[in-house]
Amino acid sequence: MTEKLLNHRAEGPTSASPLLLGPSLGTSYALWDKVAPELSIGHRVVRWDLPGHGASAADLIGAGATVGDLAGLVLALADSLGIGRFAYAGVSLGGAVGLHLAVHHPERVSSLAVICSSAHFNGSRPWEERAALVRREGLAGLAEGANDRWFTPGFTVPELVRDHRDADPGAYAACCDALAAFDLRERLPEISSPTLLIAGREDPATPPAHLREIADAVPGATLVELPGASHLAPAQCPEAVLTALRAHFGGGAKRGMEVRREVLGDAHVDRAQARQTPFTARFQDFISRYAWGEIWTDPTLSRRERSMITLTALVAHGHYDELAMHVRAARRNGLTPEEIGAVLLQTAVYCGVPAANSAFTAAQRVLAEEAEPDAGTAR
Repeated sequence: MTEKLLNHRAEGPTSASPLLLGPSLGTSYALWDKVAPELSIGHRVVRWDLPGHGASAADLIGAGATVGDLAGLVLALADSLGIGRFAYAGVSLGGAVGLHLAVHHPERVSSLAVICSSAHFNGSRPWEERAALVRREGLAGLAEGANDRWFTPGFTVPELVRDHRDADPGAYAACCDALAAFDLRERLPEISSPTLLIAGREDPATPPAHLREIADAVPGATLVELPGASHLAPAQCPEAVLTALRAHFGGGAKRGMEVRREVLGDAHVDRAQARQTPFTARFQDFISRYAWGEIWTDPTLSRRERSMITLTALVAHGHYDELAMHVRAARRNGLTPEEIGAVLLQTAVYCGVPAANSAFTAAQRVLAEEAEPDAGTAR
């Protein structure tokens, strides 16, 4: 019999590093609609629905459920997709699931982001009362107050409010049971995954003090507070959340700079950095983040293959100064002079003999003086 799994949506290249996104109580994976597509450029993004929410089956959990039960469902989903170790970001209850995973399954969590969440949710009684209310009266009345709990005045996302209204009352109440029993404060110092906390300054459900408490307890954690954001920050302030998550989960400027140095060499990158001005700083960041941090880190192609493609493209467009730089890079990536020559010979057929002639001239000069630093443009 096939194991029943959480409903989910996967985006991005399967070869990219996996990133799981968890929702808050009462929402579906639509909470991530304005963030997940951008994150999927550099990650294999998997966002999932809580039991009884979105398209996940309600009977995946029952009364008396725990956050550990939800974490087990997330691990079962990851296993079914062939995902071993993953980065994780979650909002509210989804953030609590991330904290549980980081404490109890540290070998699975490479990096963690906890958004508008807490290591405890103000004791068990409010959640026990809410669970009883929902089991007795359903979700229609509670959904009427969703905007006040989730957003600042005047802002709403109708699709998420509809998700709240349409959730299964029994599964919703079981999630309330999980929140009632959740308190991980004493275990926070055990978390070893790089951890980011994102707080909404206008969040009435999990105020910034809750995120500060986690940041103070988790070794090396980073805290970001978003002005004007309430409880569902990815829906209300997607650009700010996206910026913070990109910086935290890598694939950005930091990793890009590492790869850039590996391919082009420290001397070249140091010269490029020394020439950087306020006018060119954003362009340098763009190159490090996207070209080196997302394209050159994608394991689908080897660096040797990327060097061959890059040489061909530079010949096709006549960028011979940059071609010299990438001939050196190709040597660092393991291409022999004979292989470089074969690449340039093929460009004679598809890019034209005059272009290949100029390319051979530039490459021959580099290969004859491999130890001489490149004075070309900075990329």
